[in-house]
Amino acid sequence: MVNLEWFRTFKAIYETGSLTGAAESLFISQPGVSLHLSSLESYVGYKLFDRTSRKMVSTERGKILYNYVQEAICKLEEAERHFHKSTEKDVPTISIGMCFETFQFTLESYLPTLPFNVIIKFGEYPEMLADLDSGILDMIITPQKGDYKGLDYKPFFKERIVVLAGAQTPVAEFNDLLKTKDLSRIQSWLKAQTWYGSSGDMEHLRRFWHINFGKRPDFKPNFIVPNMGSIIRCLSGGTGIAVIPDFLSKKERDTGNIQLLWEGFNLIENTLYFGTRKKSIYAKEIAMIQEIFEREMV
Repeated sequence: MVNLEWFRTFKAIYETGSLTGAAESLFISQPGVSLHLSSLESYVGYKLFDRTSRKMVSTERGKILYNYVQEAICKLEEAERHFHKSTEKDVPTISIGMCFETFQFTLESYLPTLPFNVIIKFGEYPEMLADLDSGILDMIITPQKGDYKGLDYKPFFKERIVVLAGAQTPVAEFNDLLKTKDLSRIQSWLKAQTWYGSSGDMEHLRRFWHINFGKRPDFKPNFIVPNMGSIIRCLSGGTGIAVIPDFLSKKERDTGNIQLLWEGFNLIENTLYFGTRKKSIYAKEIAMIQEIFEREMV
């Protein structure tokens, strides 16, 4: 009967290119790696690697087998990480889903002080909702609600989508234009500025532009950076503008490094919710996380 560890060892050899590398990544002996490989080759009936002096080179059949089993092995390894029994029996572990910027702004600095273990997952909100319902996550921070009957949503904050500018950006002309409410000239001024955008989320800019000007933006940001935290750092103390949630820049605005340029003629607000299952064994830990968010985002 085939042993699933043979496939894990085969995958490790394929990805590291050597028996030694596979042994180190799996924390087993090199003879054990050789035994797994020879057993798997005997089972499938053909060679999976050509052995050279420097590395293990996959055969064509080896490549086919790798492509077939790689995703399944990764899913099994992920399940192993999620459900492995911790040796620290008295220390609970909770899994929380949120966007990267929310984590960085609120929870990141508190992690070393928490009396329990935390696993943070970043992803799309529909996926987080499904993971919360299935038990993979214990709590999520979300602006979206799902139709899952077993979930509760507690509103705790309203984020406002606004235009921010670096402290050195000259804004007197723009402020005068706002008084005229001349949409054409306001658009022209905005498009003439240096714009920052995030590679992960351009929806804020598109939504703000559509709600205030009745159309999609017909320009692209000058600089696309990894995330909204990067935008804040680029704007801080300099020039340029961006459309992002206002709470992300609270510290920089308090110190005068970033200025609020415009909230729009039509305000855009998103309600953020704590999403949890109706019955959770981690109610105490979840309450501690909620208290941190409520303190940091007010």
